[in-house]
Amino acid sequence: MNKLKLPFWLEGVELSKLRDAAQSWWTKVEQWLTWPLLQLDAETCHLSVLDLLAWQRDIQRFQGEPESLYRLRVKYAFINAVDAGSVAGTVRIFQRLGVGYLEIEERIDGVDWDVIRLNLSDTQLSSNPVLLRVLIQQYGRTCRRYEFTTITPVTLGMRIAHFHDDQETLVAVLDDTADRLVVINELAVVTTENT
Repeated sequence: MNKLKLPFWLEGVELSKLRDAAQSWWTKVEQWLTWPLLQLDAETCHLSVLDLLAWQRDIQRFQGEPESLYRLRVKYAFINAVDAGSVAGTVRIFQRLGVGYLEIEERIDGVDWDVIRLNLSDTQLSSNPVLLRVLIQQYGRTCRRYEFTTITPVTLGMRIAHFHDDQETLVAVLDDTADRLVVINELAVVTTENT
C-alpha cells in the first residue's frame, strides 16, 4: 500500500499519530481484501482451502504425500489433464512433478501391443513408488498396461591409440637355404617353404 502523506501545513505530532493510525487501518483492510485472492494460489493457500481446490481438480492426497508435492499436483492438475495421453505430455507431467527424466517405449517387438514401458532410474523408482502409480492411474491411457523398467547409467573407460591401418609384406631369401624370412607389420615369421 502507498504511504499516506499529509500536506506540509498539516504536519505536527498529533496529526502524525492520526496519519500512522490511518495507515495501519488501511493496510489491514488491504490484507483482508487480498486474502481471498491469495487463497486461489495452490502454492500459498491455507491447507483446508487446498483440499477444496484439490477436490475441485480431482486430486486426492495419498498417504504419506509431502505437502509440497500435494501443492504441486493441485497447481498443475489442469495442465496435466490436458497433457495426459500423449508421449510428450507424459514426459512433461513427470518433469513438472519432480520425478525427472523419463523414456517411453510403445509397440515393442515381442511384447503385447498394449504394453507401454516407462524407463526410469533406480533412484526415481525407489523414491517415488506411490507417486508413479498415482500418476499412471490418473493420467495414463485407458486400456494400456504400464511397465516400469530401470535405466542404469554405466561409466565406460576407453583408451585411445593411434592406428595407421597400413600393410607391408617384405620377403627375404637367405643364402643357399630353403628357409625364407617374411616380415608383416613388424612381425617376423620364419618358414621352411620353397618359393
